[in-house]
Amino acid sequence: MVGNIENSHFLHYNLRSVAPMVERGEGIYLYDSSGKRYIDGTSGPVVCNIGHGVKEIGETYAAQAEKVAYVFRSHFTSEPSEKLATMIADMAPNGLDGVFFVSSGSEGTEMAAKIAQQYYLEQDKVRKELIVSRWLSYHGITMGALSMSGHVQRRKNYANSLLPYPKIPIPNCYRCPENSHHPDCNLACAHRLKETIQMVGEEYISAFIAEPVVGAAAGAVVPPPEYYKIIRDICDEFDILFIVDEVMTGFGRTGLNFGIEHWDVTPDMIVFAKGASAGYYPLAGVIISEKIFDVLKNGKKGIFAPGHTYSGTPMAGAVGCSVIEYMQKHRLIENVQNLSGYLEDQLKTLYSHKIVGDIRGKGFLWGIEFVKDQKTKEPFSEKQGGIVADLISKTAFKNGLILYPGSGCVDGTLGDHTLVAPPFIIEKQEIDEMVSIIDRSISEVEKGRQEDI
Repeated sequence: MVGNIENSHFLHYNLRSVAPMVERGEGIYLYDSSGKRYIDGTSGPVVCNIGHGVKEIGETYAAQAEKVAYVFRSHFTSEPSEKLATMIADMAPNGLDGVFFVSSGSEGTEMAAKIAQQYYLEQDKVRKELIVSRWLSYHGITMGALSMSGHVQRRKNYANSLLPYPKIPIPNCYRCPENSHHPDCNLACAHRLKETIQMVGEEYISAFIAEPVVGAAAGAVVPPPEYYKIIRDICDEFDILFIVDEVMTGFGRTGLNFGIEHWDVTPDMIVFAKGASAGYYPLAGVIISEKIFDVLKNGKKGIFAPGHTYSGTPMAGAVGCSVIEYMQKHRLIENVQNLSGYLEDQLKTLYSHKIVGDIRGKGFLWGIEFVKDQKTKEPFSEKQGGIVADLISKTAFKNGLILYPGSGCVDGTLGDHTLVAPPFIIEKQEIDEMVSIIDRSISEVEKGRQEDI
């Protein structure tokens, strides 16, 4: 029975209770078994870009399943996989034209690390193994991906098992890691990369990885305009690959095909997932530059051995193609561009609440940071850390809206935030309804927790 944990054999997120049973999805809405309707305000965990219940995708499943659902990549290639790789290469920035498929974002970031290492092994630079990343970042939950991640809360249980990858601060202008202000800071946070490379030794470092807009770990933190140009120049200076983690931002989430395009910088690799299949099939991958592709192809054996059982299956290819075609047919990235300003304006009305400290983001990826004091930016105490964001999320859920709460956006421990990232198909009146529920939910939490906030 729904709600009875004793009768469930499924390992739920909360092992002491069962979430409502979802019945169906339609557009931006989900419906549980009691008939209650929820706005999917974060597209799942920023996945369901084209909304729920798209019949064309179901038809694609059926047609491909009847044809051939699976082959192993060392035995055959397939038309859907080849077509999807071409479509993604066409969407990517110029110079990125090799595509390898996996099933999840965590696999994607680990695969990018393996590609970087093989790239240097083929050149006999055998010690270039380390990946530099950033604190308050998230690159996946597998051990290698978590080693790259700077998400303190998700790392802590596995700290002794993680690889010793160096980290620099994120470029969070609301909480400047250098205790300065942009542009007076001279982008010191970006120059930390150069300092770290010089301290560790460039001969040991293969790549630097970053999310264009920091997602789950810090709540949609957007770097200053000059940031990635500095990063790109530093990587070039020290012969280090620049990997961009577009798991959350890719395929139109920020209003362009890939988030890094806002900074007019081309990385050496892009990791993608989530929006590539919009939740209709496990699909992720890595897009590599022509420079890397040539080295791998012309290397000692011309073989790229790493992979997974479900890497590049015909079914994944068919679903991925169908999702991109649907987005193009319905001009969904244009809808993000057209409505992102309206979404921003509506969200910024929430500054009327004393616990809303910062509202930041790009396109359809926004974060709201909650604070104890709006003027001083004082976060809630360690004892309260994450509780306020969680309460607001639970209250919104009760009110029919799904949010994506997080904690630790200040220093890894302190800080409350939530993501707001609706499907690309959302319309103005639905944005109004969504923001109205957030407004009401914050008010309810403010009223109910006067002693804390």
